[in-house]
Amino acid sequence: MFEVVIGLEVHVQLNTKTKLFCSCATSFNHKQNTNTCPTCLALPGALPVLNQEVLQKAVMLGTAVGATVNRTSYFDRKSYFYPDSPSAYQITQFYTPVIQNGNLEIDFQDGSKKSIRIGFAHIEADAGKNIHDGDISKVDLNRAGTPLLEIVTQPDMRSSEEAILYLKKLHSIIRYLDIGDANMQEGSFRVDVNVSIRPKGDEKLYTRVEVKNINSFKFIEKAIAVEVARQSEAWEDGVYNEEIVQETRLYDQEKNETRSMRGKEEAADYRYFPEPDLLKAVISDEMFEKYSQIPELPDAKRDRFVKEFGLNDYNAAVITSSVELAHFFESMMGNKGVTGKTATSLLTVELLARLKGELNISNSPVNAVKLGLLALRIDDKTISGKAAKDVLDYLMENDVDVDGAIETLGLKQVTDTGAIEAICDEIIAANPEKVEQYKGGKDKLFGFFVGQVMKASKGSADPQAVNELLKTKLG
Repeated sequence: MFEVVIGLEVHVQLNTKTKLFCSCATSFNHKQNTNTCPTCLALPGALPVLNQEVLQKAVMLGTAVGATVNRTSYFDRKSYFYPDSPSAYQITQFYTPVIQNGNLEIDFQDGSKKSIRIGFAHIEADAGKNIHDGDISKVDLNRAGTPLLEIVTQPDMRSSEEAILYLKKLHSIIRYLDIGDANMQEGSFRVDVNVSIRPKGDEKLYTRVEVKNINSFKFIEKAIAVEVARQSEAWEDGVYNEEIVQETRLYDQEKNETRSMRGKEEAADYRYFPEPDLLKAVISDEMFEKYSQIPELPDAKRDRFVKEFGLNDYNAAVITSSVELAHFFESMMGNKGVTGKTATSLLTVELLARLKGELNISNSPVNAVKLGLLALRIDDKTISGKAAKDVLDYLMENDVDVDGAIETLGLKQVTDTGAIEAICDEIIAANPEKVEQYKGGKDKLFGFFVGQVMKASKGSADPQAVNELLKTKLG
C-alpha cells in the first residue's frame, strides 16, 4: 500500500490597478500588447519601481494565515527564457520572501480538522501569455508584470480530498480579503500540484512530479488520481526509478492523463541572484498596523452564523464558503423576525437552483432584501412555504415588491380559523366512510383529509391550523 504526498503551489494574481513594477493597467480586456511600457517590455534602460499596494495585500494574506510577515524582504532574479518573458528573467523573492511559516486549517465532513503548513509566500511578476493559432504562436504581453503572490505549502496533504479542501479554503480567504478575484478560468488563481508516493509507514520523500495546467477543482482532483495511479503502477512493475523522474507534466482533461512537458529544474538552474535594480521592500509600522486589521474570515463568520442565527454547522459552512453568499444571507437576516432556518432554505435550496446560465448570486433578479422579506412572509404565516416557491418564480421574472406579488398571485394564507373550520367540516361530511376507517385505526388517512382541505382552500389555508382543527374534529 502506498501513501500519497502532495504539496501545492498557488499563484494568485493581485487585483491592483497597476502592475508590479510600472504604472501600466492590469486589465486584460484591452487589445493585445497595449497595456505595456518600456519596463514590462524589458527595454534597455527601463527601471522597475515597486507598487506599494502589493505589500499591503501581502500583509493581509500573511495575517489571515497566521504567518510571519517579514517587515523587510528582498527581490531576486530567476533566470529563464520563454517567449512570454521578454527580459529572460523573472523578478521574484527567493532568499527572503515577504511571508513565511503560516498555516491553514481544513475541515472534514466528519467534523475533524487538519492544519496544512504554508512554507512561504513570495511576490513575483507574472509572465505574458502565449497564443497558439495553428502553426503560428503569438505573444500578448498585457499580463507581463502583473503582481502575483505565490503561496507554497509543505508536503502535508495525503489525498486529493485534502488538497481540494485546502484550495477551496485558500480561494475563499483570497475573496474575503478582496486581494484578488481568484478566477480559475481566467488564470488569476493558478495551481501547480506536486505529487509523489511512498510505501505506508516510510518517512522518506521520493521523486516528486509537478503537474501544471489545471484550471478547476474537479480537474485537480482527477489529475492527482491519474498521476498517483501512474506512479503506483511504475512502482509495482519495478520501473519506478526509470519512469518516474523529477519533471513538469501537463494534465490533458480530454484524455484524462498527464504527459511530460519538460524536465524539472533545480534552484541552481535558475541562477538566482539579488535583483540589482530594486531596493529592499520595507513594510512600515503604519502599513502593518493598518493592513493587518483584516475583515472577518470564513471560519469566524461560520461560527458566528451558528451562534447568532441558529444555523447548523453544515449550512453555515455552505453559506460562508463564498463571501458573496455570506453577505447576501446576512442582508436577508436584516429583516427582523426572519429565522435562520427559513432564510437558509430559501437561499441555498430555492434561489440558487434558479440561478442558471449567466445568473449568479451577484446579479440575481431577486436581491437579498426581497428574498429576506419573502422569508419573513413565511415566518409570519402570510404565505405557506409551498406558496413562497410560486412567489419566488414570479419575482424572478417580474420586478415587483414581495407583497405585491403575493396579492397578484392570490397566495395570501388564510389564518381565520372560522373559515378553515368550515372547510374542514365540509370535507369530513363528504367522506363518512373514510372518517370511520380513520377512527378504526387507519391513521394514514389523516393525510388525505389535510390534502382535501388544502385543495379546497386552493392552498391558502394555514397548514398548522388545518392539522390542529382536523385532529380535534376527527378525535
